[in-house]
Amino acid sequence: MNLNYTTFLTDVLTKASLVAHNNFGKVVGEIKENNPNQILTETDLEIGKLIIEAIKTNYPRHNIIDEEAGVINLGSQYTFVVDPIDGTSNFAKGVAAYGIMIGLLDGGMPIAAGISLPEFSQIYTAEKDHGAFCNGQPIHVSSEQSLINSLVAYGIDGHKENPQKTQKECLLLSEIVLNIRNLRASNSVLDFALVACGQYEAYLNQSSKIWDNVAAQLIIEEAGGVYTDFFGQKIDYSNPLQRAAQNFTYCAASPVIHQQLQDIIRRNFKI
Repeated sequence: MNLNYTTFLTDVLTKASLVAHNNFGKVVGEIKENNPNQILTETDLEIGKLIIEAIKTNYPRHNIIDEEAGVINLGSQYTFVVDPIDGTSNFAKGVAAYGIMIGLLDGGMPIAAGISLPEFSQIYTAEKDHGAFCNGQPIHVSSEQSLINSLVAYGIDGHKENPQKTQKECLLLSEIVLNIRNLRASNSVLDFALVACGQYEAYLNQSSKIWDNVAAQLIIEEAGGVYTDFFGQKIDYSNPLQRAAQNFTYCAASPVIHQQLQDIIRRNFKI
């Protein structure tokens, strides 16, 4: 069986969303041993298994990177990148700001993507060069031209092993806050969705993984936005199976706002 990617992603995300919604508010999270900032629930594992089985059924030769299951290397040029629940800390606390992310790479290029927000009954999809959609309707990033009139989301985790790193990041964040209308921070895929549909102008983060990025990047780019690393450079997904442990940063925004944010970042990092 071979479905086109948008149909496949919509179908599997619909099923995964039902699992998440049915378990929402009924689970307990456990702190991951290797990262005190990360939470794991049984629902993460249940949804990951559902998605992996669906991929194996419909695209049996494609590689898979799943946040919890790890890397499944089948020697393919195509790699699905899966985050069963993005915003698990929110999900485990009964906060609706969470979602499910599936991206597809052809080599190192994102070519298909799906995101669901189960508590908002929304599914976002995109395929390379074919636009971005929410529940089948076209979406576009904000047309706002001024950073001072913008809503900007920023995700930040504390680095207890290196407090100076967190303190330095907070100094930069203060410069961003002084140049925008308001700061927002669910630190979840919800913030990406709000950028893609034009309600937020930008979302930035310096601590993430490949599964936090692939789907979001394609959807935001196909919605007319710009998606780079935190410092404005192109994100490298080449040899993706070797990147599961790598830290990724991102700056996702409408084009004009992206440039204005990069001006602030360059001034403060002197790069």
